Amino acid sequence: MKLIVQIPCYNEEETLPVTLREIPRVFQGVDDVEILVIDDGSTDRTVDVAKKAGVRHIVRLMNHKGLAESFTAGIDAALRLGADIIVNTDGDNQYRAEDIQKLIDPILSGEAEMVIGDRNVMQVKHFSFVKKRLQSLGSWIVRQLSGTEIPDVTSGFRAFSRSAALRLNIISRYTYTLETVIQAGKKNIALTHVPIRTNEQLRPSRLFSNIYSYVKRSAATIIRIYALYEPLKIFLIIGAGIFGLGLLITVRFLYFYFTHQGAGHIQSLILAAVLMIVGFQVAMIGLLSDIIAANRRLIEDVLHRIKKMELNRKQEKGE
Repeated sequence: MKLIVQIPCYNEEETLPVTLREIPRVFQGVDDVEILVIDDGSTDRTVDVAKKAGVRHIVRLMNHKGLAESFTAGIDAALRLGADIIVNTDGDNQYRAEDIQKLIDPILSGEAEMVIGDRNVMQVKHFSFVKKRLQSLGSWIVRQLSGTEIPDVTSGFRAFSRSAALRLNIISRYTYTLETVIQAGKKNIALTHVPIRTNEQLRPSRLFSNIYSYVKRSAATIIRIYALYEPLKIFLIIGAGIFGLGLLITVRFLYFYFTHQGAGHIQSLILAAVLMIVGFQVAMIGLLSDIIAANRRLIEDVLHRIKKMELNRKQEKGE
């Protein structure tokens, strides 16, 4: 049983040594533990620091691509290295490395394929009042949309079985955290969470520059990913709203018409007709999108099989 702990990094020369030093090298139920550092186009000595600390596996991205792409590159590299379990943590030592055992235990026991660490954000001291409320609200929204029960969907401290990692396909370029939870829910990946601890903050978060940017990007990610998996629901709701508005205007026109007050209200009838036509067209777009989504699911199944065959072939050849 091989465990690979992957650490996406961007200019972490000061915090990475602490993170690496804290990671245990022995876990119950695991035979081999390896560290993988993904350098996201750092301009400091992050790579040199990793090499000096004895990290053998380093993936270097030529320029800064963002957290989502560095996470994806790490998952791909970890699978190629033969990982049975992949644990993702941050390079700023935000999470207690001793809790990795908590993350991997449900996978080792066969209870889950994906495990997310719950920081209990309301108790994290260095989180502002606004950030705590926004993260709680965001987690609630993602739970409703994904059909999961994860209390801390933005936690980057999480573990994946080999099977779960093969089935995930990250589309967002902003962050993988929200997307992987929604995907896990829609793909019926066995998902759970465990309580974890956090360390004192070593540096401010770099994921977003301000609250407005965080809310805007997170909302866009949630809507986009949910629409990929439930396009019919999204477009039917929008179409029904537009069609319903047109219907209300039609009822209003008919009231005035049959009470002999219809003169001068022909514009309302035209507007109602336009709204009802647009609402119907939006619903049809939803139907077409649902057919496309079905084809995408088939393509993802084929991609999963190809990835699995490719990795099995590499293992058979001993590469």
